[in-house]
Amino acid sequence: MDLILLCVFLPLVTVAWGQYGDYNYGPYNYGDNDEWANVYRQGFNFQCPHGQVIVAIRSVFNKKEGSDRLWNYACMPAAQSLGEPTECWWEEINRAGTEWYQTCSNNGLVAGFQSQYFPSVLDREWQFYCCRYSRRCPYSCWLTTEYPGHYGEDMDMMMYTYDYYIRGATTTFSAVDR
Repeated sequence: MDLILLCVFLPLVTVAWGQYGDYNYGPYNYGDNDEWANVYRQGFNFQCPHGQVIVAIRSVFNKKEGSDRLWNYACMPAAQSLGEPTECWWEEINRAGTEWYQTCSNNGLVAGFQSQYFPSVLDREWQFYCCRYSRRCPYSCWLTTEYPGHYGEDMDMMMYTYDYYIRGATTTFSAVDR
């Protein structure tokens, strides 16, 4: 009986162990703490290398610097189960001084950001760089609760499980707080 169970479960263990390679990545590398994608009140363009997606976002707020934030990102290769990227594109611009909600169209995953600061409204406009892969990403999406509860809080958001991806974002805007 034990030999039969071993014969049944051994192939399952080897398959699971083979899939473990997709999930065994070290800690996210943001680079040095001084390496930010932007400086205060300046625009920036950040793109992951081809075949990689955004998996971590860090941001610090500074009211004295125009109520702006520094941004930093970490990328990792997309799971092999998604296949290769078939196309990448820039989504429409989310205008500064407005609330917005956007996900990558065409089942894309976020692989970069482009942003410009506008001192007249003390806010940024955003554009997502999205990539679609040869195999479809699951559609069961939800908004994470990992976000600053107050506009001035720092943020450090990481995808702790490898099969989770960033597909979009939302923001709030207050003309009082800016």
